[in-house]
Amino acid sequence: MGILIALLVLSVLIFFHELGHFSAARFFGVQVDIFSIGFGKRLWTKTIGKTQWSLSLIPLGGYVKMKGQDDSDPTKISYDEDSYNVKKPWQRIIILLAGPFANFLMAFLLYWAISMIGVPKLLPYVGAIGKDTPALKAGLHKEDKIVLINGIKVRYWENIGKAINDTKGNIKVTIERNKKLIDLTLKPKVIEDKNLFGEKITRRIIGISPMNRQENLHYGLFDGLSYAWEETKSSSMLIFQSIQKLLTGVVGADKLGGIITIVDVTAQASHAGILSLLFFTALISVNLGVLNLLPIPALDGGHIVFNFYEMITGKPAHEKIMMYLTMVGWGLLLALMGLGLYNDINRLIGG
Repeated sequence: MGILIALLVLSVLIFFHELGHFSAARFFGVQVDIFSIGFGKRLWTKTIGKTQWSLSLIPLGGYVKMKGQDDSDPTKISYDEDSYNVKKPWQRIIILLAGPFANFLMAFLLYWAISMIGVPKLLPYVGAIGKDTPALKAGLHKEDKIVLINGIKVRYWENIGKAINDTKGNIKVTIERNKKLIDLTLKPKVIEDKNLFGEKITRRIIGISPMNRQENLHYGLFDGLSYAWEETKSSSMLIFQSIQKLLTGVVGADKLGGIITIVDVTAQASHAGILSLLFFTALISVNLGVLNLLPIPALDGGHIVFNFYEMITGKPAHEKIMMYLTMVGWGLLLALMGLGLYNDINRLIGG
C-alpha cells in the first residue's frame, strides 16, 4: 500500500509540473501535441482538442510535447503560428519556468495545508540530562520546563539550541518546577559536531534532551501563508546547498539517492501519518522544481539558457551545438540516474 501511495505522489507531482508547462504554452497559443504521465507502453490515451493525453506503464516521469519542440532531435523545427519555435525567447522562458514554478506552488500549498492541520512542535521539557554536563552541574532536573534563556521566552524545544548558540559566555536559564520559577546560571560546553552535510562545526550545548511532549501549532490564514512561504524558501535553499555540496565533493557521490530511495522514503512517510506524508511530498516537489532549473540541456534550465543566449545575441544557438549539448545533457542525466540506482541497490543489499 505504501508503494502505491508513493507512486501516486510522484505521479501527482509530475502531473502538476507538466500542467505548468501546458498552461503557459496554451496561454501563448502554442499547440501541445502530447501530455503524458509516465513512459513506455501507453495504458490509456484520450485526445481532447489537439492534445493527446496519456497514462503510460512506467509512472516515473512525464512530458509535454509542444509543436516544434523535440528534445530527441532539436533540429526538428516548425514555423507554424502555433509552434513553440516561433514564440519570442521571453515567452519560451516563461513556458519553461512554468513547470518548476508549479512544483514550488504545489509545495507552498502543501505547507499551507500543514499549517492549517497543525504543525507538531516539541515543548521545552527536559527529558534526559547527560553525565558531567553543564545542565547536571547547574541542578536541572528531568521534567523541568525551560521558560526563559537570557530573558528570552522559550516556547518550543527548537528555540533552546538557537538561544544558547546566539550568546557567548554564561547563560541565565529560568525553569518551571512544581509550579515555581527557578533561575539558574549555566556555562555551556563547546563541542565539535557535524552539520547536515557532514561538515565539522562547533556548537554550544548544555547536555539535555527533550521529553516526548508536543502540541500542534495551528496557524491562521495569513500566518499560515507566511509559514508556507518560509518553509518553501528554506527547503529550496536546502536542495540548492545539497547540490552545491555534492558538486564540490563535500557530500560523497555515494549519498546520491535514486528513484528506489524516493519511493521507499515516501512509502515510510505514508505509514508515519498524513503530516509526514505531506511534509515529504512538499520536499520532493521543491526538489523537482530545483533540479529542473539546473542548466543541463536536457532539463528546463538548459533550454532557458539557450533562450537567454538568443535574447542576448539576437539569434538562436547553432542547431548542431544544441543537438550535441542536448545529447551530453541526456548522457549526464542517465549517468546520474544510474548512479542513484546503483546506490539504492547497494543500500538495499547492505540492509
